Amino acid sequence: MAKVPFHYVDLRTFAYATEDEKRVADALRTFLPEDAELDRVENVGHHGDRIVVLSARIENADGMRHVLDRLSGLDEVDRVIDELDQRVDDNCALFLRVDKQAAFRGEVRLGPGITVRAKVEAYPAKKEAAVENARETLGRLADDGDGEDP
Repeated sequence: MAKVPFHYVDLRTFAYATEDEKRVADALRTFLPEDAELDRVENVGHHGDRIVVLSARIENADGMRHVLDRLSGLDEVDRVIDELDQRVDDNCALFLRVDKQAAFRGEVRLGPGITVRAKVEAYPAKKEAAVENARETLGRLADDGDGEDP
């Protein structure tokens, strides 16, 4: 994939008091390039429990290609393409949620736990243009994934 039609990609997850923070960080790192830094913010939940927010922003093209390459393993790419009108907001941001437990095992599938937000390049900066750019990019991911299967 030569051109990356995103300004940046944000990934974020929570490590709750009942979870091992290192394992949650490992799940998030499933999608990140090796040199990506995790931001860590510690919060307190409603009942006084510890909640750690782990996040990373990828702004360089190679890093975003890495994230997209990892997301190309998503079996539900066609579903995401069909839902782009609901997944892209008026600010041209594409939203996905991927399964944190699956990510810890190195798998990629939609589900709860890790939020992926990608700011889609669109000129003019309109939702319709962003949806079309995201459709084209995700379509290439789906095609690339199909070509790798025997």
